[in-house]
Order: sequence, then C-alpha cells, then structure tokens
Amino acid sequence: MTVDVSVHTLELALAAFEQIRTPARITGALRSDGLDAFAKAFESMSEESRMDVQRKAIALRNDGIGVVIFGQEDFPTALVQDGKPLMPVIFYKGNKALLYEDGVGMCGSRNVSAAGLNAADKCGATVSSMGLTVVSGYAKGVDTATHLAALKNGGNTVIVLAEGFDYFRIKRDFAKDFDLSRTLVLSQFAPSQTWQAHAAMARNAIIYGLSKSLLVIEAGERGGTLAAGEGALNLGRPVFVVDFGDQTPEGNRILLRKGAHPVRTSAQLGEALSTVPPLAPQITSEPPALF
Repeated sequence: MTVDVSVHTLELALAAFEQIRTPARITGALRSDGLDAFAKAFESMSEESRMDVQRKAIALRNDGIGVVIFGQEDFPTALVQDGKPLMPVIFYKGNKALLYEDGVGMCGSRNVSAAGLNAADKCGATVSSMGLTVVSGYAKGVDTATHLAALKNGGNTVIVLAEGFDYFRIKRDFAKDFDLSRTLVLSQFAPSQTWQAHAAMARNAIIYGLSKSLLVIEAGERGGTLAAGEGALNLGRPVFVVDFGDQTPEGNRILLRKGAHPVRTSAQLGEALSTVPPLAPQITSEPPALF
C-alpha cells in the first residue's frame, strides 16, 4: 500500500526524534517554528547521521509507512486539546482514512477472564456492525479479541503500538484475518524504540483520543487499563464499563464511581453508543495557531 507522504517529511520526523528527542520538546518546537524546527534539526546532524536518516526514511516509505505531524493539515484534530497535541508525531501503516473516522476505543487485561474474552469478542462485533472502527492496543487478551472481532465481521480496526515500527509484525493470531485495507497501524514513537511500560501507558492517549467513546472490558485496581479509562474521562470522552455483577473487577468499579457508565450486554453497548454524537471533523482545514 502506497503512502501519500514524501521521503523528506519522514526524514524531518526522524531527525526530530534524533535531535529534539522528547515529545514535549518536539511539541514546543512545532508550536514555535513549525516544520522549520525539524528542518533545523536535520541540518544540525552530521553528514553521516543525515545519510542514515535518509536511508531509514526511504526504507519506511518502501514498507508503506507514512507520518502525520502536528501543525500539518492532515493531523487529526481529535488528538489536539487546547491547541496542544496529545502526541506530536504519528507514524502510520495501512488505511490512513481510518485516522479520521469515528471509532470506539476498547481496552482490558492481557490476562482476561473467559467472560471478559467473550465480552470483548461480542462488543467488538457490535461496534463493527454499527459502522464504527475498533481502536485498541496490540497485546494479547482483550486487544487481540476486539481487533479480530472487527476483522472477522467485515469491520475496520486501528492498532496502536507501544513501540516503534521496527518491531511491528503481524502476529500469528492475526495471520488469517489481517487485511491492511481495513486496518491502520499507528505508533507515536521513533521506529527504533522498544516496548517499554511507560510507552504502553502513553499510547493510551491515541486509543481514547481517536475514539468517540471508550469501552473498558476488565480493569485492575491499578495499571494501564484503569489509566486509560481515567484519561478518557479527563478528556471528556464517554466511558462505558462492562458490568459483570458480583464478578466485576475492581478497576471497573473504580471507573464507575468516577463517572463511567455500566453496560451488561453487547446490545446495551450498541444502544449506548447510538446516543454518543460523532467527534468533530477530525482533519484540520488549516494548521492550528502557533500561539
């Protein structure tokens, strides 16, 4: 699948991670100087480093990987709050159009219970049947179940990585159903970044940011799933939590006390989602103000 981004734009993004480094500093540079900040970062590199970046950019594009950068017109406005991006640079592979379509974030435990796995499958199918995109991570358990439910039911799905694209592989569970025309893979990290716990937490912002609502299947009393639910609530996204009755996990109960809404069946989820309005248009008509 070809991408509509130049090799030079990929070079600038790679240079930003090499020279400016942290997301906060990259955001500050973009808000101050736009892509000129990235160009300066590229030019400040040694000739050998620039050649390495150029080779990497060509390799990424040849692998169908593109990039969207805050301040450019194709950066999704759903990921901008109060004039600041939730993350400044996002690499992507697959159907880029899914970056701008309404989705439902879905999250839960890697070590999900049988009941939770069944709920993830049914809820993923329900979301797809409504024409909404499933948005989730790439871990075993709930993430995998929701993506596969979408793909097996003819729906679309967005996979959000907790590492760079150098480490992305189509997992065995996905081999039969993976369809790049109905899938978008995203990473907010430099391609060479390995999986790290803090990165897994940080990527949650894409999951709930791109989604008109978030569904929590099973959350522990601490950890990434609970943090995702809290982050979505703080962003103003409606959060739905599966109510398993007496077997409801403690993290689910915490989110319910904080304002999440319980759902007990996939049919209830469908009814609840039908009342949630679409997100505002998700592609900017012009670059956001720098100040």
